[in-house]
Amino acid sequence: MKTKQTILVVDDDRAHRTMLRTLLSGRGYLIHEADDGETAIAAVHNQPFDLILMDIRMLKVSGLEALVEIKAFNPAIPVIIMTAHASLETAVEAVKKGAYDYLQKPLDFDELRLKMERAMEHRQLKEENALLKESLGSRFDRRNLIGSAPVMVRLLDTVAQVAPSEATVLITGESGTGKEMIAGAIHFNSRRREGPFVKINCAAITETLLESELFGHEKGAFTGA
Repeated sequence: MKTKQTILVVDDDRAHRTMLRTLLSGRGYLIHEADDGETAIAAVHNQPFDLILMDIRMLKVSGLEALVEIKAFNPAIPVIIMTAHASLETAVEAVKKGAYDYLQKPLDFDELRLKMERAMEHRQLKEENALLKESLGSRFDRRNLIGSAPVMVRLLDTVAQVAPSEATVLITGESGTGKEMIAGAIHFNSRRREGPFVKINCAAITETLLESELFGHEKGAFTGA
């Protein structure tokens, strides 16, 4: 049985909260409510939510202030800001502070539904990508590269030395000897591990361009240089 997605509705307007609860619970969502930003922050600390719908203007703690606190505690929670006082400046500020999107009151329910679905799909994709990256990264973790032969020990020591550096590394060897694995290990253990690990088939690149990529070139040395 599929677990219901949990949404926190934050608004000091009780009638508006009730309207959203009725509409969203009717579509199968589990709804929790908060009547101010302070209560919303406490709720986020106490339980997980799949999405937050939050009014921007509230007493005590505003939606923007609560947004900052919530994203600091859990950056993964998508927050859609709602307001009856729409302005481009407010929208830009909300997005800069971490809001996924922005809706103007009175809400268009079709627009709300679409943005909610996109926000939760975006979160799911980010979580799946993080899991995939972690899975692939563990493959290249130096601790998972096992070898007791002296040459392998020296190779792993070299990986440990060059990975933290900004040096350009050339790995050579016959087909099937693990060049890609070593390249991945260097990347995974470097400061650039959060960036992409891009594999390029050097055999598909002309010798001139490959030489230029590895060793540089003078302007005009070849077409396009």
